[in-house]
Amino acid sequence: MASSGAPEEDKPYKEYVVAVDPEQDDRATEIKLCSFSRPHMRAFHFSWWGFFIAFFIWFAIAPLLSEVKETLGLTKQEVWTSSISGVGGTIFMRFLLGPMCDKYGPRIPFAMVLMFASIPTALTGLVQGATGLAVLRFFIGLAGSTFVTCQYWSSRMFAKEVVGTANALTAGWGNLGGGVTQLVMGSLLFPLFKLFFDGSENKAEKAWRSVSIVPSIVAFASGVAMYMISEDSPKGNYGEMKKKGLMNEVSASSSFRSGALNLNTWLLFVQYACCFGVELTMNNASALYFKEVFELSTESAAAIASIFGWMNLFARGLGGLLSDKLNTRMGMKGRLWAQTVCLAAEGVLVLVFANTASLAGSIVVLVCFSLFVQAAEGTSYGIVPYVDPPNTGSIAGIIGAGGNTGAVCFGLGFRNLDYKAAFVIMGSCIIASSVLSVFIFLPGHAGMLFGKDDPNMQNFRQTIEKEIDMEEAEDEKDAKGEDQEA
Repeated sequence: MASSGAPEEDKPYKEYVVAVDPEQDDRATEIKLCSFSRPHMRAFHFSWWGFFIAFFIWFAIAPLLSEVKETLGLTKQEVWTSSISGVGGTIFMRFLLGPMCDKYGPRIPFAMVLMFASIPTALTGLVQGATGLAVLRFFIGLAGSTFVTCQYWSSRMFAKEVVGTANALTAGWGNLGGGVTQLVMGSLLFPLFKLFFDGSENKAEKAWRSVSIVPSIVAFASGVAMYMISEDSPKGNYGEMKKKGLMNEVSASSSFRSGALNLNTWLLFVQYACCFGVELTMNNASALYFKEVFELSTESAAAIASIFGWMNLFARGLGGLLSDKLNTRMGMKGRLWAQTVCLAAEGVLVLVFANTASLAGSIVVLVCFSLFVQAAEGTSYGIVPYVDPPNTGSIAGIIGAGGNTGAVCFGLGFRNLDYKAAFVIMGSCIIASSVLSVFIFLPGHAGMLFGKDDPNMQNFRQTIEKEIDMEEAEDEKDAKGEDQEA
């Protein structure tokens, strides 16, 4: 058990299962993945699971759009209008949730959005036309705003030594919901529900109209559990902390204003549009692309499309880990280089994907392309906590909204152009965005090409490097001892 230096009577927990840094408000300096203990690891697991199920309901209909299109007699433009509506509605909510997290903490907004979005998800089967589909997906899409609460929560619980990895893992495993929903909804539950309605007329229509009830129930239950058995921060919930005088009242409007007036926020906004925005676009486009271009069945196209999302299992985490490692060795310059390389590689692979004609080749490139998309998302949120720490919620919200803004812009391209032209435009924009890292300058940190770290930052990094070297030496010593005993 690890304890901190703050007065015990002011905190709900006298000691923690993870090591913490009292100088960083009892944030954890390590991640114990197999622990579900309160408050740090409970928040970690609720962060990724909440965003996972939000992502699941957000794109539950995506692998079934070809069936919906056929049943309702929709055009390609009408289908893409609904997809754009689904990601567009989240933009406003992401801007709103950032200041709400700064004021009320992440737990309550997270739970409320999950429970609200589960309602239109359950009503999917009532859709009768293009307008109804667009409106329904707009309200379901509000679930996507929980990315902000997910990242705010993990940033509130984990120290700077591991926050990049923590943010990347929670967001990456959450984004995994986009791949799992393609597979579960399109290749498992949809055929299962068709089997259930076997023998009845229009069994495929009845299946897609009823299947979304399953994830809606899980989402609502997850929101209730999150509210009941977790905390906003290491020292408790925001409401209780304010009563105890452990934190000051925060003005949501002031927090948002400070974040919005920071140039670095908007540079990262554009870069995030070119990674997370690409992922959202691919979640909407992949199954349709593989079905229409390679003439596959709904089930097969959904299974292949799910590969993109499945890469979140580790790819975003790798991006965060790379960002943390390079930060330890090079400071902020290392994080910025990691961001630039991941974005540039992502853009190049999009262009390669656009010009790949074979099914096998497209799948291989899709895997590589997805890896760098999600790694770039991880490197992005390795930088976010450093932009303006007191206003992290608002800044995370604005940058998160960049992802949805990118999805709307790229979605318009796919709505009005053929697939190849849309992919080429998307890839070119991503490559251009990678250059923006040169213009990111954070107080106390070196830029990518110019400037120097504050001496205090350098001393902190040197201390961390020594600790890492000592741990590696101890590991080597232990390994040699085990060899000798053997």
